[in-house]
Amino acid sequence: MFDIALLEPEIPPNTGNIIRLCANTGTRLNLIEPLGYELSDKALKRAGLDYHDLTNVTVHASWEAFAAAFAGRHLFGFSTHGTTSVFAARFAPGDVLLFGSESRGLPPSVRETIAPGHLLRLPMVPGNRSLNLSNAAAVAVYEAWRQCGCTGAR
Repeated sequence: MFDIALLEPEIPPNTGNIIRLCANTGTRLNLIEPLGYELSDKALKRAGLDYHDLTNVTVHASWEAFAAAFAGRHLFGFSTHGTTSVFAARFAPGDVLLFGSESRGLPPSVRETIAPGHLLRLPMVPGNRSLNLSNAAAVAVYEAWRQCGCTGAR
């Protein structure tokens, strides 16, 4: 249905939670190196519980390798620098939802490659920095899935 891409994720439990999210929504997960942990990390496995086998996870060697593999796909980047609310975006099956690392977010060089109107933000009260990565991914995936009629849900 959708792809989530994590650019240089740093915290294993966040990725583990997103693995579980992907398993429960039929979403594919793409990890863009370098990663801040080993995929065998116990914290990652503990957070993902037994969902790792139910999720399609692909590791890309770099941003450039990921961008080449997904050329032509609709890419939505999520950033506190986004100018469009996630709730104003129009999602379709096959879209890619891109998130940056926990400490740095999406770098300017990546944000500049995202189509106008596709750099999204999650609404928050003024003065707050950001949501946790796995929480942000969950909000985005469920909004995209809702717009597409929750295809495949029970």
